[in-house]
This record gives sequence, structure tokens and C-alpha cells, in this order.
Amino acid sequence: MNQSELERHIQKKTLSNNFVFFGESSFLIDLYTKKVSTIEDASMLSLYHDEYDFNSAKAHLSQASLFGDRNVLILKSEKKIDKKQVDALIDLCEKNADNILVYAYYGSDYTSYKNAFAKKSTMSVRFFHPKDAEALNIVMQIAHEKKVKIDRHSLSHLLQLQNGDVALACNEIEKFSIYDKEITIKDIDNLVFGLAEISVEALIRKILNKKDFTQDLRNLLDHGEDEIRILTGITSYITQLYMFNIYMRINGAPNALAILGYAPPSFVVEEKVAQAHKLKPATYAKLHELLLESELKMKSKDTDTEAILLSTLIRIQKLL
Repeated sequence: MNQSELERHIQKKTLSNNFVFFGESSFLIDLYTKKVSTIEDASMLSLYHDEYDFNSAKAHLSQASLFGDRNVLILKSEKKIDKKQVDALIDLCEKNADNILVYAYYGSDYTSYKNAFAKKSTMSVRFFHPKDAEALNIVMQIAHEKKVKIDRHSLSHLLQLQNGDVALACNEIEKFSIYDKEITIKDIDNLVFGLAEISVEALIRKILNKKDFTQDLRNLLDHGEDEIRILTGITSYITQLYMFNIYMRINGAPNALAILGYAPPSFVVEEKVAQAHKLKPATYAKLHELLLESELKMKSKDTDTEAILLSTLIRIQKLL
């Protein structure tokens, strides 16, 4: 089943009561998980990542409701759940129409799910990254729900600024909801940190790979990027790598959803994992100390922030 078919079932109110969602778009998986599981007065249980326990999940769907409420079970994971266990949970939904199961799988090895539950009532849906027109419609809908005053042209500009990333654009809509006025393109340019963020990541990659980064830095500064924001962007990136490093040392394997709170594309995760492995805990400590000291210097009065930034980046490469 594809997204359009699922949407038609939602509109016609002909949905099943058990779903398996997977694919390239974590944003759409989250969006439709919420759509099909938002039931008033339901008895809700959400199990995320490593919280999953089959006995707890089974017990939730097996319990009788004293007040006629529905039992809703949401499973979110980057690791595949044993198919026999998923089948058992689906059986509990087929036996009881008041049960609802949503298994949201964020892993990249999802191709086997296309026909895995074909003989059951399960609605298995693969979500692709939304194309331009669909992405714009999604952001428009979110803006309407959040009561944000913004026209289609401005929303298109926001999406372009965020390189077509619907999740990032919707996050900005959430921020706009505090403003009691119409959001214009000028407001977006002033309030949104967009494509420059991607450029900062390109700069960071060159720094971490000990390559010449001076032209990238010059381009960012020439386009008006603030030195302190570049530095804090680097601090945030290094912190993410450290979180990956810690998680892998404790659990043996990475789980981007647990670490970051969202599931980025697999190639992004793979890159961060590779980078995180290269540095030792002691190096992370030295890098954070350097970055925080430099930020403090930059925020002092009468300082040459550009010189401090350049010096800091050179010192980072020496620590690697």
C-alpha cells in the first residue's frame, strides 16, 4: 500500500486497526502514526526503541477495558522486531476490533516488509520523501493547524531555505506560532537558520578530516554568517558525535532515534558513526573545553571574533 491509498482509507473511514509503517521518510512515518492512533479516551501505550518488551505489548492489547475505551499500542524502533511477535500482536487486533497497533519502523532495511503481512488485515505502507508539491501542501496544512498566518509563496521560500526538508520546515512553523502577525519572506530570512547550516556541516567535515577549510569559512563569513553561530554549530556537531560514541560503547550498536530523538537518513547516520569512532573520550573532552573557552572569549567585549574562530579551528585540527 502507498501513502495515497492510506489517505483515501482515512478520508473514507475504512481503516484497518493494525499498521506497519516504514520507508525513507521518518517525518511521514511520524505524521501518519499520529493520524491513525489519535483516539479520544484511548488506553495508550507507546514503546520506543529499546523499551520494547513483547510481554508488555501483548498484555496491553489483551487487557479488557472497563469503560469501553480502545487499546492503542505504538511501537517505534530502528531495530526490526521479531516477525512472529508482530504477527502475534496483529492477531490480537484481528480478534478484537477495539485494539489498534502501529509498528513504526525507522530502519533502512525495510524491503522485506512490503509483502510480509499481505495475508493479514495489516496496512503496510512505505513512505517516500515527499516531492515538492506534496511537501508544500504538508507544510501548509501544519501552518493551518498551528494557526500561523503565512502565504504559499513564503512557505515555498521556507522550504527552499531548508533544502526541501519538510521536518525542518515544520519545526520552523512551530516557532512561528508564537507570533501574532503574518509571517513574511523577510521574517523567514531573519528568523530561520537555513542552508547556511548545511554549509557549516561541510566546513565541519573538512575540519574533522584535517583538510583545508579556509575557503569554506571565508564563504560563510562573506555571506554574513555570524562567527559565534558557526562556533556553536561546531560544538553541537561534536556533541552529537560524542553522544554516538557513548551510546555505541554502552550498547554496542548505534540507534539514531534514541540518540538524536529523530531518524535522519541512513547515510547521515553512517557518516556520524564513522566520525564518532575516530575520536577517544579524552579528545572529546579537550575539544569541548576548547570550544567553550573560545565561545566565552568571543562573547567578551572588544574582541576580534573572526581571529578567535580561525585560531580555534586550527587548534581543533591539532587535537584530532
